[in-house]
Amino acid sequence: MTSHPTGDDDPGAAPSPTHETADDTTFAGPAAEDSAAEDASVAGPGTSDRDTSERGTSERGASEAAAADPTEAEATRVNGMRHPWAAVAAASGIGMAGIVAALITGGASTLIVAVAGVVTGLLAAGSLITAAARVAPAHRRQPAGWRWLASGSLTWLLGVGVRPAADGTPFVLTFADLLMLAGSLLLAIGTGLSVQPPAYSRGVLRQGADAYLSAASIFAVGWVALLGPAFHKAQDAGAFFFTMALPVVCLLAACAVAPAVVASRSGNRVVGLTGVGVLGAVTVSELATALARLQGDVPPLAAGLVAPAAFLVLAAAPWTQRERPRKPPPMPAAVPPRVLAAATPLVLVAVATVVVTLYGVAGPDGTLAVAAGSTVLVLLGRLFVLLVETAGMRRLVDVGERQLRRLAENTGDVVLVCDHGGLIDEIGRDVEAMYGYRPDELTGRSIFDYIHPEDVPGLQALLRRMAGADEDGGARSQEICRIGCRIRAADGTWRPTESVATPHVRNNELILVTVRDMSDQVALRNQVTHLTFHDGVTGLPNRAYFEERVREVLTHRGAGGAAVIFLDLDGFTAVNDSVGHASGDYLLGQAARRLRSAVRSDGTLARWGGDEFAVLLEGGMAGSGMAGSGMSGSDAQTAVDLAERLLRTVSSEPFRVADRDMALTASVGVAFAEDGLTAGDLLRNADVAMSRAKGLGGRRVEVFATHMHADVLRRLEIASDLQRALLENQFAIEYQPVVDLASARVMAVEALVRWCRGGTFVPPEQFLGPAEDTGLIVPLSEWILREACREVAAWRAEGWEIGLSLNLSVRQITAPRFVETVSEALTDSGLPADALTLEVIEEMLVENAEDTIGRLSQLRALGVRLAIDDFGTGYASLAFLRQVPVDMIKIDPSFVSGLGRDETLTLLTRTIVRLGHDLGLIVVAEGIERPEQLDLLREMGCTRGQGYLVGRPTAAHRIDSLKRTTLQNTG
Repeated sequence: MTSHPTGDDDPGAAPSPTHETADDTTFAGPAAEDSAAEDASVAGPGTSDRDTSERGTSERGASEAAAADPTEAEATRVNGMRHPWAAVAAASGIGMAGIVAALITGGASTLIVAVAGVVTGLLAAGSLITAAARVAPAHRRQPAGWRWLASGSLTWLLGVGVRPAADGTPFVLTFADLLMLAGSLLLAIGTGLSVQPPAYSRGVLRQGADAYLSAASIFAVGWVALLGPAFHKAQDAGAFFFTMALPVVCLLAACAVAPAVVASRSGNRVVGLTGVGVLGAVTVSELATALARLQGDVPPLAAGLVAPAAFLVLAAAPWTQRERPRKPPPMPAAVPPRVLAAATPLVLVAVATVVVTLYGVAGPDGTLAVAAGSTVLVLLGRLFVLLVETAGMRRLVDVGERQLRRLAENTGDVVLVCDHGGLIDEIGRDVEAMYGYRPDELTGRSIFDYIHPEDVPGLQALLRRMAGADEDGGARSQEICRIGCRIRAADGTWRPTESVATPHVRNNELILVTVRDMSDQVALRNQVTHLTFHDGVTGLPNRAYFEERVREVLTHRGAGGAAVIFLDLDGFTAVNDSVGHASGDYLLGQAARRLRSAVRSDGTLARWGGDEFAVLLEGGMAGSGMAGSGMSGSDAQTAVDLAERLLRTVSSEPFRVADRDMALTASVGVAFAEDGLTAGDLLRNADVAMSRAKGLGGRRVEVFATHMHADVLRRLEIASDLQRALLENQFAIEYQPVVDLASARVMAVEALVRWCRGGTFVPPEQFLGPAEDTGLIVPLSEWILREACREVAAWRAEGWEIGLSLNLSVRQITAPRFVETVSEALTDSGLPADALTLEVIEEMLVENAEDTIGRLSQLRALGVRLAIDDFGTGYASLAFLRQVPVDMIKIDPSFVSGLGRDETLTLLTRTIVRLGHDLGLIVVAEGIERPEQLDLLREMGCTRGQGYLVGRPTAAHRIDSLKRTTLQNTG
């Protein structure tokens, strides 16, 4: 909340109340006390807790606190003078002086009554008008009620003043009677306005019914006791009723407002009760006067002075309230006073019923009178029981309201009550702990003084909307409104808050507001937002932010000059495996800092995920190219130059991690925005280009081309069909012979998978890669293993001692239960373990080396033979010959293809063969396609060979023809 400072006030300072001294006579009391007690009754728990905290404060301390805080005094003070009873003494003295003067002069009783009435009426009117002018502006109803009371007093004294002259006229109902009748009605209106009205329309109806029952009961008793006999003695019925008009109207008026005053929840009902007393006194006085007139007698002086005495009390009533701090009401009693007040009409009806029944027993319809009277009495008893039950329910409501208020305050929320103009009527004590204000600083002030100026119009509109139903004369809406605004604390800071405003259940003109400080939630929300769009490891924007940024650039700036670069760290998996994920994260942080230094400020660098990073270059970075005009040559060159710079940044020097240097390279892909290209397509293209660079060995930059996307789509289509092919058994196995070069005998067969897709042969290089990427290679390899073991075991059962070779994939060897699967396949087929040779490539030994070597050792322990396929093409062949217990090496076809034509390849092949012999390994040459290759290999002493010259892959049912195959008949 914020105030609107004026002049030289500090706009950041909290508003401070204007202090007044003890001599200050500014009146703020009657309405304020009325409101204070009413608020305590309505609010309950909030003020009760405050009273508990102040229970140890002395009366002197409470008075000093009230004097030091004029805001609180305005809400509670009821007397601006040091001696409140001085007003009573002064008014009584003046009134008695007037009466004594009339008596000394020897005037008639009517003259004495007239003088007393005029004097006391003037005193009452002047006192009420003065008091109304000095009421605090926060209480608007009571000044209006007091002015009505003053008007009634003036009108009544005019009637009393002219009555001596009017009594000499021949009219039964004189002009003086009409003035007094009007004055009585004005007094009734003022009395009703001096207290809070009932909160609901049904409350008005109930009080109207109570007023009628009370008036009718009193009239019935009066009729039986006085009016009935007087009526029978009267010679003119019309004159009787006109004479009785004034006291009857006064009686009705008193009974009409009495329930509202008694049932009012206002703690200060002095003026209201005094108003009821004045109406009652006027009723008694005028009744005595009317009866005397009917009998032709002079009205008794004592009866005539009853009303002036009541006006003296009315003159002093606004000034008799004590100055005291606001206190909460006690816990509701078992039978609250308002229940007894509500039972008063029932008691009056019961009394009237008894009186009328006793009066009617002596008549001819005595039995009927007894029956009717008893029925009414029983009904009244039933109504009284219902009234007590209703009181119990109301007490439960009061207790529940207290508990809810206490619960709200214990949760740290601030509960306040204000009117539709934003004026704070009451506020909970938690406001001091939450915002630094004392409750008495805020009470009586506008909430708009503490609301951020930008939020004030919306809040004002909401309050007007909540008050709109009343302005239209309709029923009040019970809608719950949620308010979000910023409130200024006492330290000058703005606190985001969330409030719930509901119409007050007991007062049409008030709103109950629960305010919750959302500072922690907003700070947490901002932190969550930051974490949502930023990476916790590198501090860079994350994938979600980057995608949104690309969409924004393409939407608002078009495709001109925009480009996306994807970068993947080559070999990062080995870092995690060797030094752990924590060190891997540390390396990513170093890489992010290097990349950030290489990207210009107008580019967006983000961590895409894992070990991948992305860069967005917006259009026109090279100074040319308009939005939507496509990629210019300079922009394209700028993007490619940045991609190469990023590549050099990563590979220029090793990363220091876990006390060791880690040399990494990167694969970089570049894609350019085009007209009509979506953000998703642009990101996909950059990813495809990066994958292309990685597939080509890494440490390079690739720019996206359309055919790359076509290749990706083809791979995705093949991957999709692989699943169905597995389910529909579309795969077949062909066996390629492995021949002993010395004896020309087939020693083993290598199982090769074939796929006929829709009648079309799919080359293995086209579907084995997608199968590896999707993980389908694992079930496919297991099927090949089991099927090939079964076939070879069947051939061996026929007496053909032949072995089986199978290629392993990376996913297959790292799959769960891989070793168990191999063991089960051997057991189920009956194939001896030493008849199975599993081939691995060097890349498998480099990645996840420790785990891979461990599993290969387990296979070796089963008796399975191991072979290194494509030997000589990697950089770690010799090292792994020492670590891996292999039985065989297979020379890569690239060496065999150069035999007899390339002296270097011939020398390298000879070296590999000699190395295998020295290590006691079987050496197999792959890719033998020409006779001179075969001759050279035999001359080198190569153990075995395979290739199209030796034998082409063939189906299982044709394998029998290979049982006696020799090199001489291999054609």
